[in-house]
Amino acid sequence: MTTTTDNFPGYVAGTWNLDPTHSEVTFSVKHLAISKVRGSFKEFTATLVTAEDPTASTATASIQVASVDTNQKDRDNHLRTSDFFLVEEYPTMDFVSTGIKADGSDFTLYGNLTLRGVTKEITLKGEFGGITTDGYGQTKLGVAATTKINRKDFGVNWNAALEGGGFTLGDDVTINVELQFVLQAA
Repeated sequence: MTTTTDNFPGYVAGTWNLDPTHSEVTFSVKHLAISKVRGSFKEFTATLVTAEDPTASTATASIQVASVDTNQKDRDNHLRTSDFFLVEEYPTMDFVSTGIKADGSDFTLYGNLTLRGVTKEITLKGEFGGITTDGYGQTKLGVAATTKINRKDFGVNWNAALEGGGFTLGDDVTINVELQFVLQAA
């Protein structure tokens, strides 16, 4: 499918910075082989540069991994240790896009994710939410996307065997982003 700006009503080429009060990064991982533990990162930044040709647009993001919040203080502290994020040595998880394909308002964003000093290519499946002007006259853009990574690919190997068989944590981690951006320069 050929992508044009017609696929994105109100499309504007320019630089967009994250509106953190209207954005979130969440994750989930299988826990005890019966349910999922969910969490979020409270501190992150992102920049989107939309090009005249939407498929030439780029995105970057950086997450402060110490800002992890699973609604359980002891678990969050454990996630900050060398068993998981090793925040003292690797304080951020970073993403840099390498390409984008669009299909209507849906898109696939390709890029490199770096976590614990390991960089792997990932694919985010997403949806363009739209562009609008808010009550303060700011031009806003919204997107939602999701990806699944294997935590062991990034050196996050900690686990504990369960008495009845299986392990405490699954290997696959689903990451979801709901992001709103503010146009900085067109």
